[in-house]
Amino acid sequence: MKRFLIWVGVICALYLVVRAAIEPFVIDFSDPGTYRHDWGGPSLAGVLAAHMGPGIVSAGILVWAVLRRRRRR
Repeated sequence: MKRFLIWVGVICALYLVVRAAIEPFVIDFSDPGTYRHDWGGPSLAGVLAAHMGPGIVSAGILVWAVLRRRRRR
C-alpha cells in the first residue's frame, strides 16, 4: 500500500511539474483578457504563482526525495 501511495504522489507531482512547464506557453502575456479569470488573476504574477508554484514546489520535493534515496544506498 505504501508503494502505491508513493507512486500516486509521484504521478501527481509530475503532472504539476509538466503543467508548470507549459503554462508560460499557454497564456498570452500581452493580453490580460486571456488570464484575467484564471486562478490567481487578474494579475499576471498571481496567475503564474497559482499555476506554476505547485509545480516548482513539487519539482523540489522530487529532487530532494531522489537525492535522499541515493544517499541511503
